[in-house]
Amino acid sequence: MQLNGSQIIIECLKEQGVDTVFGYPGGTILNVYDELYRHPEIRHILTSHEQGASHAADGYARATGKVGVCFATSGPGATNLVTGIATAYMDSIPVVAITANVGTSLLGKDSFQEVDIAGITMPVTKYSVIVKDVNILAKTIRKAFKIARTGRPGPVLVDITKDVTADVCEYTPQEPEKIPPVTNLIRQEDLDRAAAMISAAKKPFLFVGGGAAASGASAEVRELAEKIQAPVCDSLMGKGTFPGTHQLYTGMLGMHGTKTSNLGMYKCDLVIVLGARFSDRDVGDTKHFANQAKILQIDVDPAEINKNVVVDASVTGDVREVLKRLLPMIPVQEHPQWIAEIQEMKKQYPMAYHEDILSGPSIIEEIYRVTKGDAIICTDVGQHQMWAAQYYKYTSPRTLLTSGGLGTMGYGLGAAMGAKCGRPEKTVINVAGDGCFRMNMNEIATLTRYNIPVIEVVINNHVLGMVRQWQTLFYGKRYSQTILNDKTDFVKVAEAMGAVGMRVTKKEEFAAALEKAISLNGPVLIDCQIDCDDKVFPMVAAGGANSEVFDETDLEEKNA
Repeated sequence: MQLNGSQIIIECLKEQGVDTVFGYPGGTILNVYDELYRHPEIRHILTSHEQGASHAADGYARATGKVGVCFATSGPGATNLVTGIATAYMDSIPVVAITANVGTSLLGKDSFQEVDIAGITMPVTKYSVIVKDVNILAKTIRKAFKIARTGRPGPVLVDITKDVTADVCEYTPQEPEKIPPVTNLIRQEDLDRAAAMISAAKKPFLFVGGGAAASGASAEVRELAEKIQAPVCDSLMGKGTFPGTHQLYTGMLGMHGTKTSNLGMYKCDLVIVLGARFSDRDVGDTKHFANQAKILQIDVDPAEINKNVVVDASVTGDVREVLKRLLPMIPVQEHPQWIAEIQEMKKQYPMAYHEDILSGPSIIEEIYRVTKGDAIICTDVGQHQMWAAQYYKYTSPRTLLTSGGLGTMGYGLGAAMGAKCGRPEKTVINVAGDGCFRMNMNEIATLTRYNIPVIEVVINNHVLGMVRQWQTLFYGKRYSQTILNDKTDFVKVAEAMGAVGMRVTKKEEFAAALEKAISLNGPVLIDCQIDCDDKVFPMVAAGGANSEVFDETDLEEKNA
């Protein structure tokens, strides 16, 4: 059949099962929006800013496991997507961004709102391309979805010149190509070596990352841990892949991980790394990371093997597929002394905070209690993000959505919007700091426009909390440009945009506020006033070894 470029774009989206698009129209993409008008089966969410659209597509993808899609026009519309695309790239999230550019005849002439967005995004996408021929449009869009989902997922950008959105060519519908897990790199000799290492270990320790979550390996990870009786820690991206309520779980690893996880890494004799890339925030000083132990790395991306930490053995392939092959090769094991040692560490080094006041940890624990651990938690970046990782017990993957690799302030509210659109049956709560909320508060207007019931919990300490914590500990309390104690009233801001606003100043007030917010089933903001000097502990100083982890008690003893 003969279709124009805009019709082809919409038909290709329908082929791929796309039901929601986040975006913002403009001159060069008008033809596409005109065609979208004729297709109510694809829900379009008009965000307040293009960056909100990219974060929403990312949140939709993280929450559902499907590809998130966003639209933007040329020039500043396209460049406003870049931070969201880079966020998705760093955390391996499948997003397809579709932008429109000036007509082919205007390219390279500094035309109005012309920018080489394919070139700009090349370092932060798996694939970026500009389409200047309608005859390859359908093929390119299908390729984009395939690349976004294949192997290690990630974002793809397709830029389309305006004339191509109007040009006509022959279009033939196709079934979307099925994407099998990566197995072609799994070698039997690697499996044999891995099985031998695991069988010989007396003190194995599992380190679970985002790749295990992306592969859907939760059941296999749990089976491995229980079969060999190994404690389990995770990265920020791996949370929920192994249940946070399980007795073998030791908490998060890294800069703000538990003492048990960080110190346990220096007591084990084998680290089994499942879909984690050895980020500096996870492993600290790589030269000293678990240097008494052997390291076995399982990852879908061969580029990650020996990139940050040199390992003793590796298996390259989809984590779930590797574990399905590896599990029958491993005998049932018991390590009672090792498990007892870990359990003693958990008793000796519990997560602790001042329980008599309203604080970040108390807010997160109350969210967990009220939601019974069955919510999708989104965060922005900073102290509140770490508290959300430390004090909420995640029992399934895709329930903590947060910017791990790029650390994007302003990410959370857009991501929460996308998550709620993708999984409307779930309670979705975004935990933000006041600094982060200032960066994305405009998306409250989007929530109220569509009555998307997201709860925004602002942990408001009137400072840039994480930066202030560093200034306190490492910069002589010189609080350069981190105090936010101005006259902005977040409750009034929320109400002005059509949402319900509440303010909480005491610990005993928060549960009732949250329960009311859930019952309202609409956009709600809860402004929680906490002390400006609450800190995130434990902590490993930047560049330090994880064995140097310290908490508030250690700090008090050091300074006594």
